[in-house]
Amino acid sequence: MATAGKVIKCRAAVAWEPTAPLKMEEIEVAPPQEGEIRIKVVATGVCHTDLYHLFEGKDKRGFPSVLGHEGAGVVESVGPGVTDFKPGDKVIPLFLSQCGECKFCKSPKTNLCDRNWSSKYYDIMSDPITRFTCRGRPILQFMGTSTFSEYTVINQIAVGKIDDDAPLDRVCLLSCGISTGYGAAVNTAGVTPGSVCAVFGLGAVGLAAVMGCKNAGASRIFAVDINEEKFEKAKVFGATEFLNPKAYNKPISEVLAEMTNGGVDFSLECVGNTEVMRTALESCVKGWGVSVLVGWTDVKDFSARPIQLISGKTWKGSLFGGFKSKDSVPNLVCDYMSGKIKLDEFITHKMSLEQVNDAVNLMKTGQCIRCILNISK
Repeated sequence: MATAGKVIKCRAAVAWEPTAPLKMEEIEVAPPQEGEIRIKVVATGVCHTDLYHLFEGKDKRGFPSVLGHEGAGVVESVGPGVTDFKPGDKVIPLFLSQCGECKFCKSPKTNLCDRNWSSKYYDIMSDPITRFTCRGRPILQFMGTSTFSEYTVINQIAVGKIDDDAPLDRVCLLSCGISTGYGAAVNTAGVTPGSVCAVFGLGAVGLAAVMGCKNAGASRIFAVDINEEKFEKAKVFGATEFLNPKAYNKPISEVLAEMTNGGVDFSLECVGNTEVMRTALESCVKGWGVSVLVGWTDVKDFSARPIQLISGKTWKGSLFGGFKSKDSVPNLVCDYMSGKIKLDEFITHKMSLEQVNDAVNLMKTGQCIRCILNISK
């Protein structure tokens, strides 16, 4: 392309400081360096983790930043040493890398990667090395991706090449939320046929967890949320029973125990709330119950009575659904295109990049499941 090797000026939504509205700016995006790829972002979802960094994390060292990590686009140019990608390829940026060489990538026990930004900078959620500048200042690339920009530069170990026929304004969701919830059920929890499950929180991650439980063959799937308007949507993904904790004068864990002869086989916490994490664990049956922490947070401690684990329950955490990113995301795209998993049903709103603050507000107030921002044609 004519822009290869040159600095590109483009539109981006910049978060200059915590809690403040994002501001549309013209930024400069440098050419890709050794092992890097410059991508024209076509579409991106707005995920709660973007809001977490903006409104909850509040670490000023993580600003100014371009948020967004749930995107898809087309390769514009590649840097030296890149052989697996070429201009024109459809790709999905990945907040979780897979270098293929570190001890974690070589192990089948985990999907972590030692070369991921989170290995050293999880507190500011960005690597200090960036290819973005604005008004003469470096702008951090949130979670190594920054998809609230028309162009971004990413290391090739954090990019997945996908089917040329894939609709980018839908498969972008597989770069975070849907893969996270779905994989937490089928990979981390290991939901088994005929089992009883409970999913706490019915945002996109929770609904994807419901879908995972359904696809894994669960016989009963409890959808738990204080917003009953989400119950109909949960039914679409396979939920069989619905509980609003505020509708009972006893802990919802006790309600579930009464309804399931002692508790559920698998529970998944998809809120990022430490109190809900404890409730999800307490909702599991003793002896073999498995509870998985899926919702992202790092601002509070969590606790539980030791007897919960001594009695045979297992408490686990899940990052990106346990999927090894570069290997798995292209396969998940194929699963969507073959009808094995749903994506369209998660999308409740579509907006332009200039409407990003409206999209953030919809997510913040729980009025949408996923809003897709159209970034470039």
